[in-house]
Amino acid sequence: MTFDVRRYAPPPPAASGMTRRGLIKAGIGLTGLAGVMATGTGVYAAMEAANGLSITDYRLSPPGWRVGQRLTITVIADIHAGGPNMGIARVRQVVDAANALGSDLTVLLGDYFATHRFITELVPPEAWSAELARLKAPLGVYAILGNHDWWHGLEPTRAALRHVRIPVMENDAVLLGEAGARFWLAGLGDQLAYRLGHSLFRGVDDLPGTLKRCDTADPIILLVHEPDIFVHVPDRVSLTLAGHTHGGQIRPPLIAPFWAPSAYGARFAYGHIIERGRHMIVSGGLGTSKVPMRLGMPPEIVRVTLG
Repeated sequence: MTFDVRRYAPPPPAASGMTRRGLIKAGIGLTGLAGVMATGTGVYAAMEAANGLSITDYRLSPPGWRVGQRLTITVIADIHAGGPNMGIARVRQVVDAANALGSDLTVLLGDYFATHRFITELVPPEAWSAELARLKAPLGVYAILGNHDWWHGLEPTRAALRHVRIPVMENDAVLLGEAGARFWLAGLGDQLAYRLGHSLFRGVDDLPGTLKRCDTADPIILLVHEPDIFVHVPDRVSLTLAGHTHGGQIRPPLIAPFWAPSAYGARFAYGHIIERGRHMIVSGGLGTSKVPMRLGMPPEIVRVTLG
């Protein structure tokens, strides 16, 4: 199978590569707080993006989930494969760490390759997908697509995941588990799929149609890339899992995230969110956007234990 990486990824940088000064300047531009992103802090943020890896555990029994029904889920979000912080060796490390958790189910929440202009190692789709193919879970590995996949490389992304037999769920649902402990896993189409103008998008998401596919009374786990859809998610869904925000990506101590790509600001930026009895977990993700830096929000794999 042949991929034309030029269709979806920016070209590698010039031979001079990514300078520390350039990286720091980019960080200042992203945050708008030059004092925060001083030289030492900027270098630390670049190192945190490249070297940190956390396992974040959530344990909950949300409404609609059967009492005593135990399920473990490994959540991998926003890989953004590409150096300097997410080269192929780093992707391999993420897969190894995810497999070591031994969860019942593994889900991928979109944005599989880097698109920032500081890429130092291009990771083509056949490379990152070959690593994802090593993911193992008794109930399977399922994926959805993110906005970067739609904007910069929809067909290569779909082809790569199809080639390694990872199902891509777009407004679809599948019934998993054994009799008496079944649940629906539903995957929503991306909400920002088509860019129509400044801050104007048209999605391919169909929440009502997706939930109609869940035609038994078994509980529903909903996979979404952007968390904003949560305001429309009904009580019928036991748990929504989201990515996209990177947890703010640049979060100085004691300051709310000031970069959160959401119409709701920091409301859905990160963590376990409960509103009107409905539960959503937003992963901080693994890779980076805009600049290859993280501060106060290390790359993370999320492990959810239900029941």
